[in-house]
Parts: sequence; C-alpha cells; structure tokens
Amino acid sequence: MNRRTLIHSCAVLAAAGVALPAFAQGTDPENTLYLDLKQGRVVIQLLPDVAPKHVAQIKTLARQGFYDGTPFHRVIDGFMAQGGDPTGTGGGGSKLPNLPAEFSQLHFVRGVCGMARTSDPDSANSQFFIMFAPAPSLDGKYTIWGRVVSGMEYVDQIKRGAPGSGTVTNPDRIIHMRVAADVK
Repeated sequence: MNRRTLIHSCAVLAAAGVALPAFAQGTDPENTLYLDLKQGRVVIQLLPDVAPKHVAQIKTLARQGFYDGTPFHRVIDGFMAQGGDPTGTGGGGSKLPNLPAEFSQLHFVRGVCGMARTSDPDSANSQFFIMFAPAPSLDGKYTIWGRVVSGMEYVDQIKRGAPGSGTVTNPDRIIHMRVAADVK
C-alpha cells in the first residue's frame, strides 16, 4: 500500500469513528495543527489528500496568525462549534479568495473539522467548525479538511450559544492556531 492510499484509508476510518494507532494520528508536523484554547491544546490532523485547497488556505492563515484571537461565534450544543471569523458576526472572512468546494465521501462525525460557507458551495474562506456529534445531513455538502486527534475534551468545553441560533455572547476565543511544523 502506498503512502497516499494509507493516508486516505486512515482518514476514511477516522471519519467513521474508528480508533487509529498513534502513528496514524497526525504525526506529520506539516499536516498537523495546534489549536490552543484557554482550556488546553487541541491537535488537528489535516487531510490534504481529501481537501488540498482548503488545507493549504487554513495553513496559510494559521501561519499569518489570522486565527489568533478569533471567537467561536456560533456554538450549538450537540452539533458543532464554529469560528474563524475575525468580526465574530458569521459574515467575516480573510482577504484570501474563496475556495471551490472539495466535497468527499467522508462523514461528519464527532471531531471532524469542516469548512463553513454560505449557500454557495464555492464560498468557503476562513470560517470552520468542529463537530460535537455526527451530522449525516452535512455529508457531501460541506468540505471536510481535518479531524481532532487529541484534545476533544477541550473542544467540548467551548462556551455554548443561545438555543436555536447558537449565537454566543462573550464567546471563547482561539488563543493561537499554528501548523505544528512551525512550533519550536
């Protein structure tokens, strides 16, 4: 089995909720993100074989420090936590161009990281979400770009928003988000 096939197989298994051995859990520093929250560090395995353009954009923004200090502005208990908007309104993004959809056969399960967008499938930019629970209704409609391999207990502690809308008053914020290869 070649490296690409192995990575894809691990991603499919992980998205299905299958526990992976340590060697398969984001040990490539160039394709691992450290998401630092006040609660602790979340480690995210990036999936460049699944969504290469989305992974590249997230890495570029993380390297620019774009995500530092941005709020989790929409957090719905039992569903997901959404962040990556510097305005905290749900309407903001970066100065980089929007991305074309990179939908896959992977499933939105607990710990999966997806890209937020408008009703236009090709409108993803900087906003992302982390799943608290499975949401099959999102499968094939949003781009999956990563998955939490460590620290999901810290994601679970992100302040929840109002019932229904998920809008968060005085939201928790990302302290730092960095590509692991850049962290000394």
